[in-house]
Amino acid sequence: MKQTVIKPVPRPVPLRQSVYDALVDLIVGGELPPGQHLVETDIARQLGVSRQPIREALHRMEAEGWVDLRPSQGAFVHIPTDQEVDELLDVRELLEAETARLAARNAESAAISRLRSLCRQGQAAAEADELDGAVTGNNAFHAEIAAIAGNTVLADLASTVSRRVRWYYRLVAPARGHGSWAEHAELIDAIEAHDQDRAQLLARKHTERTRTAYHQDSQ
Repeated sequence: MKQTVIKPVPRPVPLRQSVYDALVDLIVGGELPPGQHLVETDIARQLGVSRQPIREALHRMEAEGWVDLRPSQGAFVHIPTDQEVDELLDVRELLEAETARLAARNAESAAISRLRSLCRQGQAAAEADELDGAVTGNNAFHAEIAAIAGNTVLADLASTVSRRVRWYYRLVAPARGHGSWAEHAELIDAIEAHDQDRAQLLARKHTERTRTAYHQDSQ
């Protein structure tokens, strides 16, 4: 008689992980801006937890570059350096160029319709100066291209990079505004035409313009 395989019951997410996710989301979302002092007692009170999971989360966040722990001063939201931004955008450019090429190879009409819908929503948010909507829309647009590309490994890598890219993009979204969404529309045209080379080129140019806007804004 074949024995039935019973899978373990999923356990709740550890508290330290929930605290970590909450704090990173606050940084990415702009509620905790670069340079912000993070006082453990205040954060613990606001999140309704003890200081221990806060301390554990902050140490992990320091290791991953989200915060800086300064002796005798405490934790501060990390201020990205120009070199860090350039290194991340170098990786982003490689990933986006390849996902755009694969999307152009694989895209069907339903996928193009989804991209155009996301583009319209993002454009509307930019025109209304809705920063959160524009940032969220930008992430959704690029995630959709990664999904259309059909390479799960590439999509996972892009997703890992995108969280930090969203943080940096928020700093330049007002300056990029309409130009960013016009570039998205142009990229959709290339994907719809199955022009892999052009889609790849446009994706690279798109990242380079984001890089330029970031450095201009930080001067």
